[in-house]
Amino acid sequence: MNPAPAQSKTASPQRMHLLDVNLLLAAIWANHPQHAKAFAWLSGKSVMLCPLAELGFLRISTNKKVINAPMEKARELLKQFATDRKVLRIADDLAALDSRPAKSEEVTDHYLADLAALHGARLATLDQNVIHSSVDMVI
Repeated sequence: MNPAPAQSKTASPQRMHLLDVNLLLAAIWANHPQHAKAFAWLSGKSVMLCPLAELGFLRISTNKKVINAPMEKARELLKQFATDRKVLRIADDLAALDSRPAKSEEVTDHYLADLAALHGARLATLDQNVIHSSVDMVI
C-alpha cells in the first residue's frame, strides 16, 4: 500500500477576473467615487477584458451626461490600464443566446458572467444586484 502523496505547499494558480464596465470605470478614472476601492481591490489580481467591457468603458467615458472625456483620452487611459495591469484580452466568443438572463436588466451582466465562466474566470463587478454563480462583488 502506497502512502498518500504529500500536500503541495505551492500556491494554487490565481483566479482570473473579467472586469465589468462599472469596475473598469472606477479603476481608471481617479475622480470616480469608488476609485480607491476599485484600485485597492485590483492589487495583485489577474484581470481580463473583452470587447464588450472595453466598448462600454469608452461609451460611458465619452458620454456628455456622464464623464464627457474626449475619445482619445478615454482610449489612451484604457490602453495604459491594460498595459500596466498586463491584462489578458479575450473574445466575446459566447453566443448571445447561450446566456440566459431572466429580465432585460440582467442581459449584459449575465452575458459577461457567462463569458467569464466560459474562460475559467469570474466576473468582478461593483454592482451588488447581480445574482450569478460566476460573479464576485467588489465591496
